[in-house]
Amino acid sequence: MYIEDYLPLFMFFALAVLLFTGYPVGFVLGGVGLAFGFIGVLFDVFSVIEFFNIVSRIWGGIADNLILVAIPMFVFMGTMLEKSGAAEDLLHCLQVLLRRVPGGLALSVTVMGTIMAATTGIIGASVVMMTLMALPVMLARGYQKELATGTIAASGTLGILIPPSIMLVIMADLLGRSVGVLFVAAVIPGFMLSGIYMFFIFSACSLKPEMAPSISKSEAEEEGSLILLVLKSFIPPLFLIFMVLGSILFGWATPTEASGVGAFGAIILAAARLRLTRKTLTDVVERSALTSAMIFFIFIGATAFSYVFRSLGGDDLVIEFVERMGFGPWGVLFLLMGIVFLLGFFFDWIEITLIVLPVFAPIIELLDFGDHIAQGDLVYWFAILIAINLQTSFLTPPFGFALFYMKGVAPPGIKIQHIYVGIIPFVLLQLIGLVLVMAFPNLAMWLPHLIIDF
Repeated sequence: MYIEDYLPLFMFFALAVLLFTGYPVGFVLGGVGLAFGFIGVLFDVFSVIEFFNIVSRIWGGIADNLILVAIPMFVFMGTMLEKSGAAEDLLHCLQVLLRRVPGGLALSVTVMGTIMAATTGIIGASVVMMTLMALPVMLARGYQKELATGTIAASGTLGILIPPSIMLVIMADLLGRSVGVLFVAAVIPGFMLSGIYMFFIFSACSLKPEMAPSISKSEAEEEGSLILLVLKSFIPPLFLIFMVLGSILFGWATPTEASGVGAFGAIILAAARLRLTRKTLTDVVERSALTSAMIFFIFIGATAFSYVFRSLGGDDLVIEFVERMGFGPWGVLFLLMGIVFLLGFFFDWIEITLIVLPVFAPIIELLDFGDHIAQGDLVYWFAILIAINLQTSFLTPPFGFALFYMKGVAPPGIKIQHIYVGIIPFVLLQLIGLVLVMAFPNLAMWLPHLIIDF
């Protein structure tokens, strides 16, 4: 083999090195792609005319893609919900309802994280919001610092998996699969992971009550006001969840249409709480525009990178490498999951998704797991496995973004060591969830087959 046959390998290593420079990811992806395109021209394995194909792919795959319209809508919905103050009331209500349960406040945070995940899907906003609201209260109640930080960080990252997840929209587009099916497939694994967190918290706090002291009845609301409290705090976010997920599950709207419904519902919720001011709306629109611009710019860079990578024979090189290793289907799957898990220590989910998924998807489509999973379900199942795996990328040091979000707004008494130790059991619980969905594919595929004919 000649040196030009290894250009895709050099390209991947160059990307890995440059991502550590801290330069904007979109520039790195696009720059590496264009640079190796010119190198390919010098070695006569890439033609100049192919650069025009990158432009057409950016237009057809991104600018003219109606599915991706859901991303700014979901970003707007989550940002508006954060400003409405609904999460603060929800946490207070859950504290009162679970005051007699071991680890009740930590369980409340987990439930709130689950509900917020099903309404926002924005990890940074969820983690920062719950850290500001819940962490001082948990510390004041005498909660162990590691348990408090681990619970908030893990619960805040559930939005990466539970629909409407922006990541699932991006994955569906990259794989050329239905967003609706992927949303429905993620419901049971997402809520299962939340249930695993709650079981762990309840068990740990039952065995060691000193980790999570209970609040006294005098500190909680009187029983007579509970119904009013629940109606005020629970019904609005649950109604918004029903508007978004229910419209998809019952076939009333496509995921793109449901994103618009959710954005409109968030505006109504903010107005009902008298939080819809001109200043709030301006702030939400600006933050949504900046977040969406960042995501789409990475899309543009990733499109350039992936096109050049494939044109230089990167797909063939990866597939040949895997075949030469002689692994069976399960060996290949564990290898790919291990690579994604290790990449999560250093890179953000969007970088991993846009770089790795187009490379791994053709490999997965070649595998045959026999009766374990139907061939038509294989790509959806793999996508859910990747999504669960990528949730760990927010929690694993040294570059776990949820850990940085939390440290940035945590009280002075919280050190980074407390956060690192606190997330260890939750990362292990995520891996348990990953293994369960691997072993029992129906955890992901039963609901789509029940609701959607695909």
